[in-house]
Amino acid sequence: MISRSDHAEPTAEMWAERADKAESAIVSRHLRRLWGLPGTELGVVGWPPTRPERVFASWHYWWQAHLIDCAIDAANRAPTPQRRDRIATLARTHRLRNLDGWTNNYYDDMAWLALALERAERTQGLTELRGGLLALEKELVSGWDERFGALPWRKASDFFNAPANGPAAIVLARLGHYDRAAELADWLDKTLRDPETALILDGVHLPGGELERAVYSYCQGVVLGLETELAVHTGDVQHVERVRRLLRAVEDRMTVRGIVSGGGGGDGGLFNGILIRYLALVAVMLPGDEPEQAAARRAAAMIVKCSARAAWEHRLDVEGEPLFGHNWAEPARLPTGSAGAGLFTVGGSVTSSRVPERDLSVQLSGWMLMEAAHLVTAAGL
Repeated sequence: MISRSDHAEPTAEMWAERADKAESAIVSRHLRRLWGLPGTELGVVGWPPTRPERVFASWHYWWQAHLIDCAIDAANRAPTPQRRDRIATLARTHRLRNLDGWTNNYYDDMAWLALALERAERTQGLTELRGGLLALEKELVSGWDERFGALPWRKASDFFNAPANGPAAIVLARLGHYDRAAELADWLDKTLRDPETALILDGVHLPGGELERAVYSYCQGVVLGLETELAVHTGDVQHVERVRRLLRAVEDRMTVRGIVSGGGGGDGGLFNGILIRYLALVAVMLPGDEPEQAAARRAAAMIVKCSARAAWEHRLDVEGEPLFGHNWAEPARLPTGSAGAGLFTVGGSVTSSRVPERDLSVQLSGWMLMEAAHLVTAAGL
């Protein structure tokens, strides 16, 4: 059965129910044993899947890191032994599928996984994952290039971008490396903030200085998250001011009627969900009792809630479980087969499926969105 019903005014309890359904949809459609091995679980990257996807020939390291993060969201919202076990199983299976331990050559990939493992240990007490976190921490600390004051996108690359340095700096802050995290925040603000729009650009080639001027929603998200973390832990007011400035730019240039605009599949399917994750963090964590700070928290929460209402209203219900659209302001489309599945490009990114809704990335963003809406609503925002 496919429907588009349910227009009730959302409460925290309703968002919790919707987050439960988003979780259930991912579990039933995407989670499978790795190579049939007992005690393993990983996310199939498309639904319906191709044969290579079913056997995890394609698995996308950083998508799986966000799958772990979403599983942590659910466990933090409503703890159960099953949810806690799932986090540990996903993480262990991630390491197994990676074949060569926890790390790889991409600093953005490693930063996303480090964020998930740090949260797993801190919020769920999964100390058995500490070895993975320490391995990733070592890579992120040693990968800093002192010539430029930042991390490259991948080892031996001349490209230094926000998608690597933003999440790396957040996890370094959470691990107590406040000075290094602040250095990276300063680098991002000085090097990649567009003075005309105040938005964060994608990256820069160094030492040449050629900017890649694309503007992606997740670049804004990680900088919002980083500056909020630093505002909390250092008390430096400049971090609050940077949050407020970037939040205004996001409101003005990346939302329509309060809804995060646009969307896509493939790697891009995660971009808006990551922005939402860190908008929720701004809403519940940005310090300060002044009216300006309170207004910023409300504004961040409003984007989360407007986007979540739109995504829920435009979802498809497929056999009782939601299928979210890649663009939350438009009706979701049902993928009717696996033809047109996303592919790796020469540069290493993943293209969108012909129907973006089949991509695990898109559905993870929907799950993130439901969890974020519950978080801010439960906080009274």
